[in-house]
Amino acid sequence: MALLLCFLLLLGLCGNTISEEPPSTTKSPNVLEFELPAMNYETKDSYEAGPTGVLFQMVNVFLHVVQPNPFPEDTVRKILQKKFDLSLEYEKIISYEIGIIICAVLGLLFIILMPLVGFCFGLCRCCNKCGGEMHQRQKKNGTFLRKYFAVSLLVICVFISIGIIFGFVANHHLRTQIEKSRQLADSNFKDLRTLLNGTPAQIDYILGQYTTTKERAFADLDNIKSLLGGGIHEQLKPKVIPVLDDIKAMAEAIKEAKEALMNVNNTLGQLKKSTTQLNTSLSDVKRNLEQSLNDPMCSVPPVATTCNNVRMSLSQLDDNTNLGQLPSLDKEIDNVNDVLRTNLSSLVQQGYKSFNDIPEMVQNQTTDMISGIKSSLNSIGSNISNISQQIPIQDKLSYFTKYVNITETHIYRNLPTLEEYDSYRWLGGLVVCCLLTLIVIFFCLGLLCGTFGYDQNATPTRRGCVSNTGGVFLMVGVGISFLFCWILMIIVVVTFVVGGNVEKLVCEPYQNRNLFQILDTPYLLDENWEYYLSGIIFNKPDINLTFEQVYSDCKENKGIYTTLKLENSYNISEHLNIQDYTGNINNDFESTNINIDNIVLLEEAGRNNLLNFSSSGIDKIDYDAYLTEFGKTPTKVNLLVFADDLEEKANNLPQGNLKESLKSNAETIQTIHRGLVVPLEQSMNMAYQSIKELQHKSSELEVKVNKILSSLDSAEDFLTNYTSSVIVEESKKYANTIIGYFERYLQWVKISITEHIAACKPVATALDSAVDVFLCSYIIDPVNLFWFGIGEATIFLLPAIIFAVKLAKYYRRMDSEDVYDDVETVPVKNMENGNVGFRRHQFTPTV
Repeated sequence: MALLLCFLLLLGLCGNTISEEPPSTTKSPNVLEFELPAMNYETKDSYEAGPTGVLFQMVNVFLHVVQPNPFPEDTVRKILQKKFDLSLEYEKIISYEIGIIICAVLGLLFIILMPLVGFCFGLCRCCNKCGGEMHQRQKKNGTFLRKYFAVSLLVICVFISIGIIFGFVANHHLRTQIEKSRQLADSNFKDLRTLLNGTPAQIDYILGQYTTTKERAFADLDNIKSLLGGGIHEQLKPKVIPVLDDIKAMAEAIKEAKEALMNVNNTLGQLKKSTTQLNTSLSDVKRNLEQSLNDPMCSVPPVATTCNNVRMSLSQLDDNTNLGQLPSLDKEIDNVNDVLRTNLSSLVQQGYKSFNDIPEMVQNQTTDMISGIKSSLNSIGSNISNISQQIPIQDKLSYFTKYVNITETHIYRNLPTLEEYDSYRWLGGLVVCCLLTLIVIFFCLGLLCGTFGYDQNATPTRRGCVSNTGGVFLMVGVGISFLFCWILMIIVVVTFVVGGNVEKLVCEPYQNRNLFQILDTPYLLDENWEYYLSGIIFNKPDINLTFEQVYSDCKENKGIYTTLKLENSYNISEHLNIQDYTGNINNDFESTNINIDNIVLLEEAGRNNLLNFSSSGIDKIDYDAYLTEFGKTPTKVNLLVFADDLEEKANNLPQGNLKESLKSNAETIQTIHRGLVVPLEQSMNMAYQSIKELQHKSSELEVKVNKILSSLDSAEDFLTNYTSSVIVEESKKYANTIIGYFERYLQWVKISITEHIAACKPVATALDSAVDVFLCSYIIDPVNLFWFGIGEATIFLLPAIIFAVKLAKYYRRMDSEDVYDDVETVPVKNMENGNVGFRRHQFTPTV
């Protein structure tokens, strides 16, 4: 059955096989990933015998010692070619099988001689010879011999028991594995069905993935505004946007400059009024103080000293600024207002809009191109569907399915018969093992009864019943051994010759693939075909397609396209030439002319506006004069300090008009400080900050404007001269993205068809299950262990018989014995039959 399954599976393999694992992919964002549907198989790739594997290896080592010759490849080739003449080349067979022949001859001698020896031995004992006489001669070393024979027999029984255990283990293991054969067949056929049924689904999946790819490409084509237009915009942006930002900032600067000019000019007018009022108030205070100092009290010491000090400090009550000399900024304000009549910010926004309209312009100009590319992509889908139908996978599948069905029907029809015959075989093996066990039991019972029932003080004729029973058990074991050992040896020889040759001629060559190498011999299976497989598949026997290569590729789970070299029938590379499919798309992209030359960043009015602002004169203002005046204090002296000092001096004067007048003026000065000086200081600080800011904005104004205009010219020149190259570059990137989807898809289709679709690992697994697992591991290994164990036990029966016969003499009750008189007296001599002290059937005590 196993060989038939092997042949059918190999024949089916010649027809075709199918896929399994998906191709390995590396996940990356924004990239289409494809993965074939996975298939789950039940059958394991390898078989483990478990603990009994050690015993099987031991038997294989023995076989290697018996049969060390290499596999006879030349002889097998001649047999397959029917060129082997046994009458002329029998010496090769004998030379290869010499070890097995010698063992078989020895077994045959055992089979022939043991019945003869047993028959002669029985006749001899019937004639009171060969230990059949129930008389035991007394020897000085009798005790030693008895113990020696007992220990030897016990050791031999141990070895026989080991062989019996091997036999029981092998018999049970074989039955167990035969019971698993249905499960093994079920799993293999289920895997093959999974393979056959899953391949069409994988083919449909491959075709369905084109829709996914096309939808992704269509989405990118519909999104050309952001992908291609946005790409062009991003490439031009670093050169254009900074210029527009500078112009926008300058437009804001013009507005801020006007505001600063207005603030400074208005503040300057208010400050002039405030300083005039301050001067008037201080003059009035000075006049009042001078009048008060004319008081007669000022001529009387020490009041005169105080009056003189006050009179001398009056010069400090004066304005510290000269704001009147600062010119008005009306002219500059008028110039800036003229500049602001042109809305530069609006012109800049128009430049932004013109530049940001690039994606929209690209979309409008590529409408026809997108329609053409979509048509090309639709045609690619039709071509791929046609190619999938042209690849002969489906035809091969149906062809292979027929052989699978035939094999499955044959196996399941014969499995019940196999199981039935195996039950008979198991029963026979059990009988053999039990028979040997029975012999060992008799020997062991003999040893047990003889050893424990033996009385050293008892004479041979007075031995106990237990000891005598032990001797009887031993002789029963001997008798059974003679009756059945030759039958056991027949079983051993037959199973040894069959199992050993199958192991050496089938199992080992299959494992090291010598069988495949023989099948791959040119002109072996067909004298007209160099390579048999290629002749069957392609009708081209010159294609190097071998059984070993097919089996190895299937073990590695390669696809049928690669395994069977189907490129010799249908070259997928020629029909899936990527350039043939993407050429039209490239042409569509190359023929598209995208024109975005009409981008205006800033109109001429904007340029003039910038130039007018640079010549508005705000950078010519005498900022130092303004800053100097605005940075001064409003008065020459701190009026609060002056008022406090004046009040202190007044307090030191005697009561009178002078004292009251000075205090009144001190209060007036404090009022002037709070009402005029403090607001004036705040206004001057604000004016100082405004003029400082204006100075910063107008610093190198002409240089800044010229730099902006130069950058603007550079940007416009870049747009004029390099936009076309940017468009070409970005168009290539965009085209490569679109084409890349289909290049990746077509490449994946090619790899899937050549390496993954119809991956034939289940077929190799089924072949391994039939030969390596079922035939060799399930059957031959247990059979070899069986004959090894039974053969060992049978061979050890020879010394067991000898020692059992010898030992039985010491356990059985004798009919007569040797008798001696006392040593110090003259022995009684009975010369009957030439024996000293011999008396038959009676016992005479020593005198």
